[in-house]
Amino acid sequence: MLGKFITFEGTEGSGKTSIIRRVADYFSNKGYVVVMTREPGGTPIAEKIRNIILDKSHTEMDARTEALLFAASRRQHIVEKIVPALKAGKLVFCDRAIDSSLVYQGVARKLGVDQVLAINQYAVEDIMPDLTVLIDVRPEVGLARVFNNKGREVNRLDLENHDFYHLIYDGYQALMKRFPNRIIAVNGEGSIDEVSKATIELIEKHI
Repeated sequence: MLGKFITFEGTEGSGKTSIIRRVADYFSNKGYVVVMTREPGGTPIAEKIRNIILDKSHTEMDARTEALLFAASRRQHIVEKIVPALKAGKLVFCDRAIDSSLVYQGVARKLGVDQVLAINQYAVEDIMPDLTVLIDVRPEVGLARVFNNKGREVNRLDLENHDFYHLIYDGYQALMKRFPNRIIAVNGEGSIDEVSKATIELIEKHI
């Protein structure tokens, strides 16, 4: 039996990573074999591409180069980690995936959602998330969290202006309407306990 591929999306500072850890612990304790991973990254080659993308010194990176690098990292991640886990019947929780590219490069970088989708369809073939949990946090709330969290790494994508993050937020709202059966929002502005509980309930309904 194939496993489930569940992705988590949100603006910067949405709390995805903390939520994923709690959700993964919950389902592991329920007896599921859980794989936690992330994009870009998740495998050695994909992580090397991630380092290129997020390097704060690479401010001159062209938007199409950025989109292609994300797709290349995603391809390696899917082939090397996600597909084997799904074939083994595991529950895969991924911190960001294809929808981040559609929003960050397609909308915020203004490359066009359909154009970025085409690049990524070549990369992922038919491996799409079974469910995407959107941790819904307004950009001003998320950015305040980012810069108040002294332990969090600040990468190149954290250095954009506020308009960029509003475009991302609006982009996610539009994607929810485009893929309503796959992308479902959870209010991410409550406590971590509240957000984790709502996310777990959503995933339990799905699986």
